[in-house]
Amino acid sequence: MLRDSEKQAPLPAIGMRAVRTRTIKEEDIVDFAEVSGDHNPLHLDHHYAAQTPFGGRIVHGFLTASIISAVLGMELPGPGSIYLGQTLKFLAPVRIGDTVTVSVEVIALREEKRIVTLRTDVVNQDGTMVLTGEATVKC
Repeated sequence: MLRDSEKQAPLPAIGMRAVRTRTIKEEDIVDFAEVSGDHNPLHLDHHYAAQTPFGGRIVHGFLTASIISAVLGMELPGPGSIYLGQTLKFLAPVRIGDTVTVSVEVIALREEKRIVTLRTDVVNQDGTMVLTGEATVKC
């Protein structure tokens, strides 16, 4: 018999959603470059980035994607969930100062294995979809 501290939280229902919004700042990019080791000048050097098809610096794609991880780990399914996989399609650049909104929605459940599949979308302040994908987590 499980003690109260060992009981599993109920699985989320199909259609449940969670949302988180964040404005990306200069220091976020610098900190992410330091932590990840990704010092690509596209993210850090204005003069270099100005010569690229983007015409200026852009945010690391995985910095944007990491906000999905925050939603999954803290909100839906929430603390204790284990990331099993994630597909990502980067659709548009995120720039310094952009406000991105991450939304996750439960789209499938494997109740016997406690595995949840979620659609993961990120839009910017203009409503442009910048990233989409699916996450699989174990609860």
